[in-house]
Amino acid sequence: MDTTSTVSAWPHLIQQFFPVFTAPGAEIFLSLVTGWVLCTGRHTITGILSFADPVGRHAHDAFHRFLPDARWEMDALWQRLTVLLVKTFAASGVIELDLDDTLFHRCGRHVCGAGWWRDAVRSTRNRIVYAWGLNLVVLTLRVNPPWGGEPLGLPILMRLHRKGGASLIDLAEAMLGQLAGWLPERAFRVHADGFYAPLAGRSLVRLHLISRMRRDAVLYAPLAATRGQKKRGRPRTKGPRLSTPEQMARRVRAWKSVTTTERGKTRKRLVYAKPVVWYRVSKTPVLLVISRDPAGNERDDFFFSTDLSLTPAQVIGGFAGRWSIEDTFKNTKQFLGGQEPQTWKGQGPERAAMLSLWLGSAVWLWYLCQKGPARKFARVPWYPQKEHPSFQDALARLRRHLWGQRIISMFGKRSGHDKNLDVLLEALARAA
Repeated sequence: MDTTSTVSAWPHLIQQFFPVFTAPGAEIFLSLVTGWVLCTGRHTITGILSFADPVGRHAHDAFHRFLPDARWEMDALWQRLTVLLVKTFAASGVIELDLDDTLFHRCGRHVCGAGWWRDAVRSTRNRIVYAWGLNLVVLTLRVNPPWGGEPLGLPILMRLHRKGGASLIDLAEAMLGQLAGWLPERAFRVHADGFYAPLAGRSLVRLHLISRMRRDAVLYAPLAATRGQKKRGRPRTKGPRLSTPEQMARRVRAWKSVTTTERGKTRKRLVYAKPVVWYRVSKTPVLLVISRDPAGNERDDFFFSTDLSLTPAQVIGGFAGRWSIEDTFKNTKQFLGGQEPQTWKGQGPERAAMLSLWLGSAVWLWYLCQKGPARKFARVPWYPQKEHPSFQDALARLRRHLWGQRIISMFGKRSGHDKNLDVLLEALARAA
């Protein structure tokens, strides 16, 4: 069956996830996510309700209870989305993933799962800012859009980090293990910032990691494959001590010039690569890649990959593409109101955050499966050089589609002249 044809219409896409819910819950789910997309105010349940159920077919408390109390599993919803996305956008080859954590700001002392966390957006090198909210670990599927340019990050799994619970590294490892179980015949490559470098030393199945290496990392040469005359004592686990990456960069003379693809753009880089053992992180060798700006305007960067067969250009370009997950966080918070649902008890806060991220993937999936004029986006006078659609354009296109169906179903031929209707639909699509 053609995946594109089954998700080209919004109700058909959402119906793919009905088996996760009870029969009444599936109806509420369809209305809720549709109202979430159409909502032009704050994305609280009360704010969404007037768009989700404008004629009052369901009692309002059915929507308020859906997040904290309804019977459905978040992992089941994620699994169906992951399989659908992989089938549509990554049917073969290595599956590219991005991993990071983010803070969803919340207000109120009694929000279940919330705590005081470091706010990475507002903190600087010399000043740490803490904020109250939900600390989420998110895994996204990296998708190269048909128009080229910067890749897209589509959320496929999320975990809530709680005070006194599993660490961020443990949660990330659990998610990657779960993903490997969902797709037992596929290989993965995950890109994460330096905080998640310890994942290189964990037992990850069919998965390689690309991350950043500390400038002062303690490195060793890989142990020689053949040993000399047998000696007494415990066998060595690493070779001689090497210079730190920063010291190594000062002494390198054999730089190699390569062309990298970073966030859809090509750049010239000077690179040096060497297999090393970062013993505090991984007992097995990793590929150290030193990247230098030929113009000398940027500081040297230090990356590593657990896949020794990759080229330096692949490692640098792969890590640069990790920025797509940062765009996903911004879009979810700014355009889908991921931080706004006013739910405090039980699973409510975690499920609300999860649904906002899940919805971001669903919007992109719907948009990318459209063809021809259905994927057209509006160009504005103050941005004439814009060539590619953004998430806001995809969301506006979906809103226009849903509003058009709703207005025609309500008023039929009395909905007005086509030109007037187009003006109204465009205004509604951008109202948020």
